[in-house]
Amino acid sequence: MKLGDKIRYLREVEGSLRGLNRAMSQLEMARAIEAETGSKLSQSYLSQIESGARPHMTGKTRQILASFFKVHPGYLVDDPEGYSPELQSELRKVEDRLDMWLVDGAERFRRDPELKQALLTLARHEHSRECLLLLEAILETPGLAPRLSEVLRTGNREQGTGNREQKTGRGTKQGAQK
Repeated sequence: MKLGDKIRYLREVEGSLRGLNRAMSQLEMARAIEAETGSKLSQSYLSQIESGARPHMTGKTRQILASFFKVHPGYLVDDPEGYSPELQSELRKVEDRLDMWLVDGAERFRRDPELKQALLTLARHEHSRECLLLLEAILETPGLAPRLSEVLRTGNREQGTGNREQKTGRGTKQGAQK
């Protein structure tokens, strides 16, 4: 982001913070800077900074603006080419591609609702790559996949029975009292 864009953004935020429901004008900003910091910056000077006609400021001007906007003075410079404020690792990019691949697979298997749902659930998971690596470990561990499948099936049956008991009142103190 360029310095001018940052100043424009800060004027907008400052206007909202001051209840204006709009960006502060450059003139309002110049007046507020003088009233609040005792330093003078003209509206035309602020306009030159925002338009890019003045791509650099003096250290004093940077300090005045940083103090007024309550930001670090280092924020008030052009960002380097290719800079992104988001921290995005290569692993996150891999996970994003993986998630898109999973969503695409879910669409391809839309006639198999269980598989489609499983792929979408995996794609929505924050750590989908880790989940796939865990699945690999489960499949590579002899006997683990059938055992987990059995435990999950048994757990689902018991959970279903428990819900039925709660609905009918059987198997509970309430049902025994009736």
